[in-house]
Amino acid sequence: MAGHSHAKNIMHRKGKSDAARSKVFSKLAREITVAAKLGMPDPAFNARLRLAVANARAQSMPKDNIDRAIKKASGGDGENYDEIRYEGYGPGGVAIIVETLTDNRNRTASNVRSYFSKNGGAMGETNSVGFMFDKVGEITYPLSAGSEDKVMEAAIEAGADDVESDEEGHYITTSFEAMVEVAAALEKVLGEAESVKAVWKPQTNTPIDAEKGATLMKLIATLEEDDDVQNVYSNFEMSDEDAAKLEA
Repeated sequence: MAGHSHAKNIMHRKGKSDAARSKVFSKLAREITVAAKLGMPDPAFNARLRLAVANARAQSMPKDNIDRAIKKASGGDGENYDEIRYEGYGPGGVAIIVETLTDNRNRTASNVRSYFSKNGGAMGETNSVGFMFDKVGEITYPLSAGSEDKVMEAAIEAGADDVESDEEGHYITTSFEAMVEVAAALEKVLGEAESVKAVWKPQTNTPIDAEKGATLMKLIATLEEDDDVQNVYSNFEMSDEDAAKLEA
């Protein structure tokens, strides 16, 4: 296990602006509603709902919004959402996975395909790039949770697989199966996490320069702006110099 940071993470780990907060709340509410519909509407008896609610609280989502999203599911009204994963390639051959929750498959597929094609990429078939990623658990803590050594020690004790720390925070990786158990053990030592979620972690990375990186960032941003898109993952890797150019 080693603590380290990657320039490739810079663009993904920027905090959400106030202007985007309502969109973030909308996506969180959708996940809460789906989780409540798939299991018990009580977080105490529904692990997925418990995680969704915890992540919403970490983003300062009002309690009324959370309760409303749960009631929307238990009341049996509202839309039925399908979980659909899209895959494709972005500029420079970068692999991209897009997770969606949608009430209209045709609309979402059409939108995602157009985003790829308009930004130097191409949407592929299911599993066209999925085999390049592993589904793992990621537990995020702010820097205020403790030093790298403290977080590393806690992660090892909890049974985590890896830790990355950078100027944005601490990112603890676990197996997907152990995610909830590890998160519970970490909470006793470090407090409540900023987020606990399943993510797609690339097995290998694809190097990309600043020029292609700029187009890739536009593609990822466009995907993330779509209301149906919950998460976007990619395997790009960029040098610190090129990453700095994009941030300038």
